[in-house]
Amino acid sequence: MTSLQNDWLGNIRADLLAGLVVALALIPEAIAFSIIAGVDPKVGLFASFSIAVITAIAGGRPGMISAATAATAVLMVTLVRDHGLEYLLATTVLAGLLQIGAGMLRLGSVMRFVSKSVMTGFVNALAILIFMAQLPELIGVTWITYAMVAGGLAIIYLFPLLTKSIPSPLVTIVVLTGLAMYFGLDVRVVGDMGDLPDTLPVFLLPDIPLTLETLRIIFPVSIAIAVVGLLESLMTATLVDDLTDTKSDKNRECIGQGLANTATGFIGGMAGCAMIGQSMINVKSGGRGRLSCFAAGVFLLFLIVVLGDWVKQIPMPALVAIMIMVSVGTFSWSSLKNLKEHPTASSVVMVATVVTTVFSHNLAIGVLTGVLLSGIFFAWKIAAVFRVTSTPTNGGRERHYLVEGQLFFATAPDLSDAFDFNEVLEHVTIDVSRAHIWDISSVSALDMVVLKFRREGAEVEIVGMNEASETLMGRLAEHDKPGALERLMGH
Repeated sequence: MTSLQNDWLGNIRADLLAGLVVALALIPEAIAFSIIAGVDPKVGLFASFSIAVITAIAGGRPGMISAATAATAVLMVTLVRDHGLEYLLATTVLAGLLQIGAGMLRLGSVMRFVSKSVMTGFVNALAILIFMAQLPELIGVTWITYAMVAGGLAIIYLFPLLTKSIPSPLVTIVVLTGLAMYFGLDVRVVGDMGDLPDTLPVFLLPDIPLTLETLRIIFPVSIAIAVVGLLESLMTATLVDDLTDTKSDKNRECIGQGLANTATGFIGGMAGCAMIGQSMINVKSGGRGRLSCFAAGVFLLFLIVVLGDWVKQIPMPALVAIMIMVSVGTFSWSSLKNLKEHPTASSVVMVATVVTTVFSHNLAIGVLTGVLLSGIFFAWKIAAVFRVTSTPTNGGRERHYLVEGQLFFATAPDLSDAFDFNEVLEHVTIDVSRAHIWDISSVSALDMVVLKFRREGAEVEIVGMNEASETLMGRLAEHDKPGALERLMGH
């Protein structure tokens, strides 16, 4: 009960104000993402309302903003072009169901395999992409636009020196909108992005045939949307965790995102996920609880349906200034200094994540690249501390080998090369008390070592095996089974 009260009632004023700022910033973005996907602006706007409200209730990260996003919109382009909106709605429903399944299988815990370097690269890449997304609003425009963006940034950074009781991004929107309307300034406004809906969303079933052919069409896209959506959501949740010094339930977040997307598909909305840019606006504007995300969704719907004529007058330079602030605040500037101080492998992972994400415009590809590189570098480091030493005993007729380190696919070749099979011995002891056997590659390598020594007439004894290694060896080892050498040599 205490947690519920804190999430909804512990920060009411700041959550409501932050939600209003986020709602205003969501409108042009939702319209832009709809255009990317090739659908009517109301599809993105209704999606942003629905996803924000439902994740506020069912999600696992208070204070995080979820809505229609570019990361998922780019995956819909071909589907919408070839099959139309109804198939997109069905895809959104299926993607949500897949995300619910991922949460129930507790796949949110995979975030533990994302290293700090990948997280930093993810954040820096997003900051760059957020800034790049503003460039179309700054190219081929009049000096008035640049002046308004500069003025907006000045308000954003200087107004908090006077008071922090009102979020400076909200002040920026109000002031620049008032100036643009009063002086009739010639700048792009939200209304230029597309028509705003003037009715509430209604429940509807996607009008598609329920056949295997339909499933074949929507299933690949649904998987892509589900994976990318969860990846961005969980990464953003981790970032908000760090910014607010609080923890979140990643598995609940998977289920919450799934419920939101499933429901959104039934009201004519497109799939979405967490938004790092809007989440940063929310946090920096004081939003901390579930109320901020819920308020953002409700304010969004109210603004476009009831106050649409006013919202259309918001100048785009005001929103560009806010997003530039988010970009600058999101980028980890200390990571540039740390490039020389941190281990080379960590720096390479961070830079590779940034470069891959920025050039592909795909967060999933960037993060996957970083995770794979982290795994490769980790395996390389672990393999480097592996060694085998030997001591002759009993007048040289016996030899004791001590294996130290981790036995897995990367060290299996080194294990095989560490033994002298040409030496004439009566007995060989292989001591693995300082080692751990991890996989079938190391089991196979140890099998081969034992069998080669036996082929030369030596007795072989493996000692010091821990319980986990002994269990794996007992299940997979071949050296005590008839015909083992022939089978191993055959592979």
